[in-house]
Amino acid sequence: MLCLASAMCFAGSWSGLLVDSKCYATEERNVGPTDTDTAVDRDKGWEIRFCSPRVKTKIFALVRQGDAASFKLDSEGNAQAAELVRNTGKKRYFAVNVTGEISGDTIKVDSVSLRRR
Repeated sequence: MLCLASAMCFAGSWSGLLVDSKCYATEERNVGPTDTDTAVDRDKGWEIRFCSPRVKTKIFALVRQGDAASFKLDSEGNAQAAELVRNTGKKRYFAVNVTGEISGDTIKVDSVSLRRR
């Protein structure tokens, strides 16, 4: 019972924007020699738009809008996100809610759904 209770402590729900994980990681590592402060020199909005998932995307990440922290999705989350993108079609942004458990920089996903505005 104690083990079950401790596992639930890490469960949660996060909202943010769905991105192509490989593309977003590449953009995050792309720092020029004249960049002085990555927080100032980076246009997170552009990175998110540029890395918006497409029908062929297989590996996804969630980027929180407030602090731009990114979290990879596990294999179940990637499958659910891929289905959501296929069923939704082309969009500029995929605002989503993700529920599951977080471990490090990865979310073990229970569900991925489009966020209602």
